[in-house]
Amino acid sequence: MVNYRKMTIADVEAVHAIKQATFPSPWTLDSFYYEISENQFSHYLVAEDEQHTIVGFCGMWLVIDAAQITNVAVVDAVRGQGMGEGLMREAIHIAKAANMEVMSLEVRVTNVVAQNLYRKLGFQDGGIRKNYYTDNQEDALVMWVNL
Repeated sequence: MVNYRKMTIADVEAVHAIKQATFPSPWTLDSFYYEISENQFSHYLVAEDEQHTIVGFCGMWLVIDAAQITNVAVVDAVRGQGMGEGLMREAIHIAKAANMEVMSLEVRVTNVVAQNLYRKLGFQDGGIRKNYYTDNQEDALVMWVNL
């Protein structure tokens, strides 16, 4: 059983650890503290397992009528168990409730697994951001969905 809930300041270190383990150029701990405590546009969710261990998270910014996914990550041990999809579905639900009209995100052009998940959720390809990722200058595929 997985519980999806709003991220709190007490979750920042666990979320940062997931980000560090998952991405080659993770955000700093201070970036997450800022997102939770100061950024009026940010909304973050966590996924907790039965032991109340955070096993994933999703962040987004809600600005005017558009939701922008900033981060989605799930720990290796539970990948493929639907938690990323659950986080994304919860984010979509929150964005719709906030009257957002569109949701977008960037994903590495080589991350076909994530792209397939986003397409399953109705996202469409929107274009390429050249050299988007700073760790290796990989391009990002921009994807979007009307809410």
